[in-house]
Amino acid sequence: MVRKKFSGDFKAKVAIEVMKNNATIAELAQKHGVHPTQIKTWEKTLLDKAGDIFAKNDISANAREDYIKALERKTGQLTIENDFLKKNLMKYPKKEDLK
Repeated sequence: MVRKKFSGDFKAKVAIEVMKNNATIAELAQKHGVHPTQIKTWEKTLLDKAGDIFAKNDISANAREDYIKALERKTGQLTIENDFLKKNLMKYPKKEDLK
């Protein structure tokens, strides 16, 4: 017997149908040609990982803040180097004076 492979979208759709409570798991299993145990597994997986969907936004916000902090540090470092070079550049003679 060949094992069926279902897409993630299909699994999510079926799991959401279960949570809507419009039909029993047995009815959905018959409608989609899937074993009821498999549908319960998909529902549990969806519920367990639902928080990760929203946590990704938090991670990207933290990454953005870290990136901004790194840019601010780099800007500060370049400002210090630029001020140092401006201050010390006057101590050296110009090319025109060397001729």
